[in-house]
Amino acid sequence: MIYVVLIEPKTSGNIGAVARAMMNFGLKNLVIVNPKCDHLSMEAIKRAKHAKPILKKSKIVEKSHLRKFDYIIGTTSKLGRDYNIPRSPLVPEELAEKLKSKKGKIAILFGREDSGLTNKEILGCDFVVNIPSSKYSALNISHAASIIFYELFKKQGEKQLAKNIPIATKKEKKIILRLLNKKLEQMPFETAQKRETQKRLWKRILGKSMLTKREAFALLGFLRKL
Repeated sequence: MIYVVLIEPKTSGNIGAVARAMMNFGLKNLVIVNPKCDHLSMEAIKRAKHAKPILKKSKIVEKSHLRKFDYIIGTTSKLGRDYNIPRSPLVPEELAEKLKSKKGKIAILFGREDSGLTNKEILGCDFVVNIPSSKYSALNISHAASIIFYELFKKQGEKQLAKNIPIATKKEKKIILRLLNKKLEQMPFETAQKRETQKRLWKRILGKSMLTKREAFALLGFLRKL
């Protein structure tokens, strides 16, 4: 199941506009982390139009709530170079392909209107998505959301979202990472920093792979045999 997560939004109209975009493309679960405005204000309701039920059913939570998701996907307008592993992004079409018919608790994070997601929040994501644009890369949050939601809907259809293939849970991914890190600790590296880079790289590879539960079990079996 896909959850749309807004991180500390400052403008109630933007929350309403995102809810409307969700309604357009068959998404229903809105989570708002530490909002800096009233998500049920008249401005939010006006912008939401027929998506008022999404606003009213939205969850207001603390950032710790993010631990409950199996996969966390960040959105960013700031691209990193090849060595900047956390900000190495997918485009919306690639995201839609990865989420096609996947079953699990998947959060898509949208950052603050003025500053987006912090580096720490990006590090907490399994991977990030970037929308290719011209020289001015920062899109309005509801515009960015609409593009991503459209790609998801186009690939899966309203009745196909998160259909029937269970993905690896957060717990299973943690076990895989723990085994990978244990193997990396046993390997020789020139510096401790290079070992940490490898750990970060494998965390990002694991996140981008969107492992199914069956694939996760197979990988766990392989790592335990090494």
